Amino acid sequence: MPDSTRRPFSRALAVGVMLAASVGVLAGCGSDDSTASSTPTLTTAQSPGSATVPPLNTDIEVPPYTPPAVAATAPPETPETVPSGFPGPTKAPEIDSRGRAYLDALKAGGVTPAEGGDIAISTANYICAATADNVPSEEISAFVTGMAGVEAGMSGATVTPEDAARAAQVYIDAARESYCK
Repeated sequence: MPDSTRRPFSRALAVGVMLAASVGVLAGCGSDDSTASSTPTLTTAQSPGSATVPPLNTDIEVPPYTPPAVAATAPPETPETVPSGFPGPTKAPEIDSRGRAYLDALKAGGVTPAEGGDIAISTANYICAATADNVPSEEISAFVTGMAGVEAGMSGATVTPEDAARAAQVYIDAARESYCK
C-alpha cells in the first residue's frame, strides 16, 4: 500500500476503534436509573471474641469559620525575621559585562528593568536561545511582550498592551545587538 493512502486509512481505523470502545464503555453503564432504592443503615458487626470498638472522639477542637469577606479585610500578617545562619543567597548574582551592556541598551531604549535586572537577563537568555533554535519571530515577540509586562509591573509601572509590545521590541533588539553575541 502506498504511504499516501496508508495514513488516512490508519487514522480512520484508529478513529473507528476508539468509537467502538467508547460505545462499549457507555453501553456497560446500565440503565439510567440513578436513584437509590432503599435508605442505607449503619450497623456495626462484631465477631465473637473480638474487642469492642472504642467510641468516636468528639472532643476535637475546630477553629471558628471566618467568612471570605471578613478574611479579606483582616490585617496583614507580620513577617518573621530570617534566622541567623539561614541558608540562602546573601546577594544577587553578579552581572557580567555582556549583561551590563544589555541592561544599558534597554535603558537607552526607554525600558527600565526591575531591580537587579534578573528578569531582563532571563528574557535576553530566552531571546538568544529561541533565535538560535529558529523559533518564529511572532512566538518570540509574544513571549517577550508578556515578560516586558511582568518586568514593568515588578518595577511599579503600569503599561498598556501597546507599551508592552514596544518594550518587547526594545528587549529583542537589545538582546540581539548586545547580548546574543
